[in-house]
Amino acid sequence: MATAFCFKPWLLVSCGLLLAAACHGLQVGFYQKSCPKAEAIVRAEVQKAVRRDPGLGAGLLRMLFHDCFVEGCDASILLDPTPANPRPEKKGPPNDASQRSYEVIDAAKKALEKACPGVVSCADAVAFAARDASDLLSGSRVRFAMPGGRLDGRRSQESQTNVLPPPFAGLDTLAARFAAKGMSVEDLVVLSGAHSVGRSHCSSFVFERLTKGSDMEANLANQLKGQCPASPGVGNDPAVAEDAVTPNVLDNQYYKNLLDRKVLFASDAALMSSAQTAKMVSDFAKPDGTWERKFAAAMVKLASIGVKSGRDGEIRKNCRLVN
Repeated sequence: MATAFCFKPWLLVSCGLLLAAACHGLQVGFYQKSCPKAEAIVRAEVQKAVRRDPGLGAGLLRMLFHDCFVEGCDASILLDPTPANPRPEKKGPPNDASQRSYEVIDAAKKALEKACPGVVSCADAVAFAARDASDLLSGSRVRFAMPGGRLDGRRSQESQTNVLPPPFAGLDTLAARFAAKGMSVEDLVVLSGAHSVGRSHCSSFVFERLTKGSDMEANLANQLKGQCPASPGVGNDPAVAEDAVTPNVLDNQYYKNLLDRKVLFASDAALMSSAQTAKMVSDFAKPDGTWERKFAAAMVKLASIGVKSGRDGEIRKNCRLVN
């Protein structure tokens, strides 16, 4: 039987954290006997996607966060609208028109079902894909083992996405949203580093950061005013890089950008609003690998939120539909 222990030399996650994941019924190497190639199958699809478009890797990181924070890590974000449920999570404001990479999970699930029918959950595919995207986008500087054993949920409601931290949130709101999921202020600051990859629609920051005025660095503000309409909306809402320095690399450049006031969201800038979080930002900007190690650990912790087991879940045949 697979056990939760630290056995790989490149593993950057502490044994204590993996043992905590095991308390949720999760285990490293969960499919070692039932589907030995499961994780390799997922990784192969993520590799193809990231080579084609690094933004798909960024979408996979975001997908894990947006899935786990709502109904727990149960792939509820993947469920399509149906006559019985026309407004699932993917139709919620934080996801509709902005969440991507669904096709990467579709491809992974198709390959998994061909190799091991009915064995690997969509929720685990999402978690493994986020792990692999972290590795590939960081040049293997963020590398860790991801436990498996999640089941897929049957519930997905647009209304539940209002628990996700909005891009205009202040520090108190951000900390409260994270605390409600068992995540610390440090987890908040660490996971915000995912904003070093990917793109954002102008509508997520123009009003709070450009129209109202902010402490954003003047050259960046002027550049964004040239890229974004004054009133972005449907059909007129371009996307820009969240990190203009290393836009396709998962690294600690985000924290350097924070120190230089070169970040997009009000929720990013909020991390500089307290001495505690500003100190973390300064520490994570250093090139000593601290942020990479902490990000790896925080991803495993994130992927343990609200795990379904027993009768609470299932293993979907199609990730877009309940069985």
